[in-house]
Amino acid sequence: MSATARILTGLAAGAVIGLLLAWLDPALGVRAADLVQPFGKLWLNALQMTVVPLVLALVIVGVNTASDAASSGRVARRAILVFLTILSGVAAFTALVAPLALSLVPRDPGLAAALHGASDGAPAATAPAGWADALTAIVPSNAIAAAAQSAMLPLVVFALFFGFALTRIGADHRAKMVDFFQAIADAMIVVVRWVLWAAPAGVFALILAVCARSGLSMLSALGVYILLECLLYLAATAMMLPLAVLWGGERLRHFLAGLVPAQVVAASTQSSLASLPAMLQSADRHLGYPPQVASLVLPMAVSLFRIASPIQYLASACFIAWAFGVDLSAAQLATGAALAVVISLGSVGLPGQVSFMATNLPVTQAMGLPVGPLGLLLAVDTIPDVFATVGNVSADLTATSIVARQSRGDAVATP
Repeated sequence: MSATARILTGLAAGAVIGLLLAWLDPALGVRAADLVQPFGKLWLNALQMTVVPLVLALVIVGVNTASDAASSGRVARRAILVFLTILSGVAAFTALVAPLALSLVPRDPGLAAALHGASDGAPAATAPAGWADALTAIVPSNAIAAAAQSAMLPLVVFALFFGFALTRIGADHRAKMVDFFQAIADAMIVVVRWVLWAAPAGVFALILAVCARSGLSMLSALGVYILLECLLYLAATAMMLPLAVLWGGERLRHFLAGLVPAQVVAASTQSSLASLPAMLQSADRHLGYPPQVASLVLPMAVSLFRIASPIQYLASACFIAWAFGVDLSAAQLATGAALAVVISLGSVGLPGQVSFMATNLPVTQAMGLPVGPLGLLLAVDTIPDVFATVGNVSADLTATSIVARQSRGDAVATP
């Protein structure tokens, strides 16, 4: 049985038992929830303990990977600018649309009370009171203290400064430091895999405790989350078409003819990397992009560019805010969107379940929201994955069309 199947089995078993307890004997259900809840929290804490070193390492390594790519020529620099622009646009779109869409869905008032058990009943951080506090909180006065307090936004800012500083030192020292942080990331990923081995039991305990207290409202809420993610992924995929036409200079029918074969492979494999040969073939045979452009931009896109990432991070945070009845401010949404773009660049290439907590938790925590429900969202996030992969592949080919158009004026396309 695959890891995904095991996790979903644990989710289903916990939900069924929790619902039966809530229906047959609510008092017994509450006692059962109190009994199993510590085991769910134990598993969740084990996942969270890897987040600070993993995020620090991923951002530092990601900055240097992007810097290396940008230094390889004009085409690469154009590609990175296009990636950042599209990621920022998708993040802004999600930050605007997700809260609006969730506001249209009725919410069970008892859901927040049931989720308090999974989130220790309090937000992970308190949002700054005013713009001055928000501004000064961005840069940490003590990076070690920020890490100790799991203050993700200042920690990521420090990692960005540190990563860019490494690009300015000697090549030998830089290589040693990048290898050091890559080793930290690799070690943390191993720990996460160990913890995920117990995911069925952890998810079972979390969902049982919530369903025993809230009944069907938790399952309906998870359905809302899945539907929200699927709709946002589909919307982002559709947005790539006007981008390719208006910015990439494509004819819609011609671009669709080259895009659909790659999308079919993406839907069947649910892997952008496995879809790379199909994308290269479409770029060459159907779309007619210069080989020196497509052969550079598409592998870069698979390595650095995933539009589904900021959608996932912001959708998860907005869903948690909706479940707890929290009205997100413009500053919270802007903070989450900016952080989502930065973290998405460093996390591409990691398996979804491995990276879920390390990437979603910083955004959720920086927005001042409880992070406990992320354990439940991890269990169901694999369901919309097919739409996420199709969106990523569509964005990869769209970005390539834009870079190819910008490179037509070059006498010789520089790789």
